[in-house]
Amino acid sequence: MPPTAKTSRLPRPAVLAVLGALLLWGGWPPQPSAPLSLLLFIGWVPYLLMERQLTLKGASKRRVFGYTYLFLVLWNALTTWWVSYAELPAGIAAVVLNALLLCLPLMAFRQTKKRLGNRIGYLSLPIFWIAFEQLHLTWDLTWPWLTLGNGFAAAPQWVQWYEYTGFLGGSVWVWAVNLLFFFELVNRIPRLGWSAPTGGTVTKDAAVNRPIIAGPAIRRAPFAFPVLAIIIPILLSYFIGAAYKEKGPTAEVIVVQPNLDPYVEKFEGGAKFVPYEDQLTRLLSLSEQKLTPQTRLVLWPETALEESYWENTIESNPKIQRVRQWLAQHPGVALLTGITTINSYANKDAASETARYRDDLGYYDIFNTGAYFANATAPIAFYHKSRLVPGVEKIPPVLASVISHIDLGGTVGSVGSQPERTVYPAPANASALRVAPVICYESIYGDFVAEYTRNGATLLGLITNDAWWHDSPGYRQLLRYGALRCIETRRDLARSANTGFTGFITQKGEITQLEPAWIPAASRGTVHLNDEVTFYARYGELIGRSSQVLAVLLLAVAVWVSWQKKQLSR
Repeated sequence: MPPTAKTSRLPRPAVLAVLGALLLWGGWPPQPSAPLSLLLFIGWVPYLLMERQLTLKGASKRRVFGYTYLFLVLWNALTTWWVSYAELPAGIAAVVLNALLLCLPLMAFRQTKKRLGNRIGYLSLPIFWIAFEQLHLTWDLTWPWLTLGNGFAAAPQWVQWYEYTGFLGGSVWVWAVNLLFFFELVNRIPRLGWSAPTGGTVTKDAAVNRPIIAGPAIRRAPFAFPVLAIIIPILLSYFIGAAYKEKGPTAEVIVVQPNLDPYVEKFEGGAKFVPYEDQLTRLLSLSEQKLTPQTRLVLWPETALEESYWENTIESNPKIQRVRQWLAQHPGVALLTGITTINSYANKDAASETARYRDDLGYYDIFNTGAYFANATAPIAFYHKSRLVPGVEKIPPVLASVISHIDLGGTVGSVGSQPERTVYPAPANASALRVAPVICYESIYGDFVAEYTRNGATLLGLITNDAWWHDSPGYRQLLRYGALRCIETRRDLARSANTGFTGFITQKGEITQLEPAWIPAASRGTVHLNDEVTFYARYGELIGRSSQVLAVLLLAVAVWVSWQKKQLSR
C-alpha cells in the first residue's frame, strides 16, 4: 500500500525548491566565511529529493518543470538581484531568462533517466549541467555568473587544483558530493520520496523505483563517501597551496580608484557631472601620490578616459597630449587605461558585423578599449573588449527587438570586439612585464583569461567600473571571481576599479592591499611576473568540451532507446 500523508518523509515540493535555493545562495560569494561554501555541497539535494518525489508520484511534466523553475528562479534572484540596480526590468529579465535556460540540462536529465534508468540518468545530470555551463561561456546569451565552480571564489584555499581543471572542475566537485549525499539519503531511507497525498497515486515503474545504489555498501559508516569527497580535494588543495611559491621577477605597480559615480558624476549630462579635464586631473593626482622611482606600471579603470576618442586621430586630442606630458615627467612608467574609442571603415564591405552607420560619419564601431602607453612617445596599443555583456554591449540577434532599449549600465547596443587576446609588449626597463588587459566582465571567463597567458602575459591587469551596481554583492562577487582566474593561470592580478575594490591578488588567489570602496584612492604593490603556463591554461576547458560530447552521445542513445521501445510495442 502506498504511504499516506501521515507517513510522508519529505516536505512539499515547493518547500524543497525554496530550501535548495536558500542553500545555494547561502554558500555563494560574497558570503564572507569560507565554511559557508560547504552549503554548496548540499544545495542540490533538495532539488534531487523533490524531483524523485514528483517522479514517484507520477507528476505531470508541467508540474515538475514548474517546481524546477521555482527553485532556479529563486536561486538566480537571491544571488544576482543586484542587476536590477541599473534598471528594474533588466534585472527581472536577467533572472527570469537565465533560470529558464538553466532548466534545459535538468529536463534533459529527467528524460535520460526515464529512458535509460536511474544509474545512467543520475550520471547524466552533471554531464548535462556542465555541458550547458560550457555552452554558457561561448554563445550569444552568455551569462556564466552562476557557473557552480565560481561558488568557491570565497574559499580559494580549497581549490588550488584549479590550475589543472579550471573552474568547471569545481562544478564537477559540487555535483559529485551532492549526488553522493542524495544517494545516501535515498538508500538508507528506502521509502524516502514515496509520499503521496491521501487519494494520490504512486507510480509502479520498476526502473524508476529501483534502488540507485544497493548492496553491502549500505552497511558502512553513514555519509562516509560524501564526507571523504569533500575532505580529500580540500586536503589536496592545501598541499598544493603550501608547496606553491610565487614565481617570476617582481615589478612595482600602481592601481588607481578615482571614485566617480557613473550615474551622476562620470558622464556628461549627469546631475553632478565632473568635467572630463577634472576627472583626468584626479587620475593624475592619485597616481602621483603613490609613484616611486621603482614604479613600472600604472593602471586606470575601465572608461577612465571617456568622450569617445577616434583612434586614427587620437594623438591630436589635448587630453592624450596631457597624458603623454605626464609620462614624460616620469620616465620608465607605463600606463594602462580604460577608454572609449571609435574606429571608422572605408565602406560597407570593410565594416564589421557590429558597425553602425551615420550619414555624416559613414561606417564605424564603438569600442570599450584598453589603451597602453609603453612610455611618453611609443604609439598607443589598443585592446578592444571582446567578452561583451549581453544586452549592454552586445545584443544577440534573437533578442535585438526585445532588449535593445534596456539599459543595464553603460553603452547599449552591440559594440565592437576583436578575435584575439592582446598582450602588451614589455617596456624597455622591465623586460618581464607583459600585461594582459582584462576588462570587467571578461574576468569571469576562465579559458578566455587563460588565453592571455598562452599569448605570453605575465600579469593580469583588470580594469573595471563596478559602481554601476552600487553597494551590492555584484562587485564583491566580481572581486572574488578574479581570485579564481589567478589560480587557474598562476598569475598575479592588479585590479583598478573606478570604484568598488582596488588592489592586488596573488598567484594563489589571496587578495592583498585592498582599498576601501567608495573613496578616491590608489594602491601601490609589488607583483610577480610568472611566465610559466599552467596545465589548464595550456589545454583549456577539457572538462566542458568533454561533457558536451558525452551529452550529445547520451541524448542520442536516449532517443534511440525510446525509438526501439516504440518499435517493439507495435
